[in-house]
Amino acid sequence: MTKLDSKIPQGPIADKWTNHKNNIKLVNPANKRLIDVIVVGTGLAGGSAAATLAELGYNVKAFCYQDSPRRAHSIAAQGGINAAKNYQGDGDSTYRLFYDTVKGGDYRSREANVYRLAEVSANIIDQCVAQGVPFARDYGGLLDNRSFGGVQVSRTFYAKGQTGQQLLLGCYSAMSRQIGKGKIKMYNRHEMLDLVIVNGKARGIIARNLVTGEVERHSAHAVVIASGGYGNVFFLSTNAMGSNVSAGWKVHKKGAFFANPCYTQIHPTCIPQHGDQQSKLTLMSESLRNDGRIWVPKKKEDAEAVRAGKLDPTNIAEEDRDYYLERRYPSFGNLVPRDVASRAAKERCDAGYGVGTNETGEAVYLDFSSAIMRYGQEEANVKGYHNASQTQIRELGEKVVEKKYGNLFQMYEKITADNPYKTPMKIYPAVHYTMGGVWVDYNLMTTIPGCYAIGEANFSDHGANRLGASALMQGLADGYFVLPYTIGDYLADDIRTGEISTDLPEFDEAEKAVKDRIDFFMNNKGSKSVDYFHKRLGKVMWNKVGMARNAQGLNEAIAEIKQIREEFWKDVKVPGSAEGINQELEKAGRVADFLELGELFARDALEREESCGGHFREEHSTEEGEAMRDDANYTYVSAWEYKGEPSDAVVHKEPLVYENIELKTRSYK
Repeated sequence: MTKLDSKIPQGPIADKWTNHKNNIKLVNPANKRLIDVIVVGTGLAGGSAAATLAELGYNVKAFCYQDSPRRAHSIAAQGGINAAKNYQGDGDSTYRLFYDTVKGGDYRSREANVYRLAEVSANIIDQCVAQGVPFARDYGGLLDNRSFGGVQVSRTFYAKGQTGQQLLLGCYSAMSRQIGKGKIKMYNRHEMLDLVIVNGKARGIIARNLVTGEVERHSAHAVVIASGGYGNVFFLSTNAMGSNVSAGWKVHKKGAFFANPCYTQIHPTCIPQHGDQQSKLTLMSESLRNDGRIWVPKKKEDAEAVRAGKLDPTNIAEEDRDYYLERRYPSFGNLVPRDVASRAAKERCDAGYGVGTNETGEAVYLDFSSAIMRYGQEEANVKGYHNASQTQIRELGEKVVEKKYGNLFQMYEKITADNPYKTPMKIYPAVHYTMGGVWVDYNLMTTIPGCYAIGEANFSDHGANRLGASALMQGLADGYFVLPYTIGDYLADDIRTGEISTDLPEFDEAEKAVKDRIDFFMNNKGSKSVDYFHKRLGKVMWNKVGMARNAQGLNEAIAEIKQIREEFWKDVKVPGSAEGINQELEKAGRVADFLELGELFARDALEREESCGGHFREEHSTEEGEAMRDDANYTYVSAWEYKGEPSDAVVHKEPLVYENIELKTRSYK
């Protein structure tokens, strides 16, 4: 049986990464060109890894199901990227970023990985500036920073509200250079459908050309999974509709452990759901919480009048507004971590103070009126308008806010038809990011030799809750500054291996399994669409495995997901042909994987009898509704081994040892 070996280096935490790099094996430049590496996914993690590995001399085969790496879901990230550069002189440091990340993850992340992330974060900014990423700058021309939830410093670098897009374009430019040189062979519109293992090592993948329908074999000396997270198991999420778990789930079924599947992030600032036919949710950047104040009416009758359309929020007096985050968490206010802000919004709405249009009133206000007037007064002072009217001050303030958040405000108005400069935004929590993922060691290798997982596809850096602006940081840290070192330690033994043949029986077997599954979907005489089953799964996940969980609901969810899965295999209908473009066929394979993951997800949540971060068990909470961890029994990573049915999966426990940070109850008050 596979044993967990995290391969964490010995020594002081500040020296671990440096000493590790000094002692791992290397591949010399002349030998790198003899080695092939497959990278699945070309978002920030996969794209940066592919570009860097190719720059080092490896032959890279990069795969994405989009028509271009520029369409990866990383492009949707809005608010910024963290780095411990202390440009603001407000007390930030590598240790502070490390501490905030571990605390933000509710003490359920691996210390060594998080410290390394904080350590290399500063290098990322220099790399991206060199690529031409247009980060925001202050009046003196220096890079600007803003704050995000869960911290008391400003360490988030940003490019207006489109940071992910700008970072991805920088990453793509680095990839394009290597594509032009022939060091990266780019396979657009290809989807990985299985991992090929030869003599116990990952040696290739089976992929489907999504344009022609052809099933292809691709070999390499190592395979890197950089395919993102699995938030779409809930159907409605902030993820792109194409985001899926399949690449990670395929390697799991071939022997890679899947860690902490129940750790899912609910983001507090999303545009509320508006109907049953909606296919995804839209995120409003957490950066808006820098200047927006979150509130609901203090009086239930005011909330009811708002929901009925009889009362405009701008007519609710200041003394009749409950700025509940500022009230409950005075030290952090509106910048508490995402899990805390999300649960607080749910509590207010469940109590009858929500302002949404649906029966439950699922929405709260994110109000910029105070910031607009504050900025407007500052601008009036700067311009010498000492007797400026309130109207003039508001106009000046709106221009300042537009410079900072203009594209986000524009997006909100296009979707909701409300002008957020004049009336408060409505927001509500939604599924966003997944902290769980494929288990990896310190080198980012899974339990399958030669198979790596990076970025959101792995579990390693965020614990039970991710701080805002840390996703981009982890993706680029893994791709630019960690994997290119650690993969050489493994590949140093492959310099005499030669090209891996795709004529091996292991490729025959994997290709046959893929084709058999495609044939099943095309020939099954069912009556229900793929989306029918995906939506049913999503409702079970949201209602019983969502923001709040309890033993009864989780047991019901496990039984219901199992039932949905049985019905899916009997009654799913996939129209069209396997030869050519068929998005229903693509979705069928992905939803089949979600139906297995969903059950394991619920089982993991059931077995973790504590509340931590985004995993909130109602049985384990304080009288004030805060999470109660059980450090004596659950300070470990749950790493699940595939054994067939999700109910047969075996859990392995990696103990989490804290030598540099004291375990204590999180408080943001």
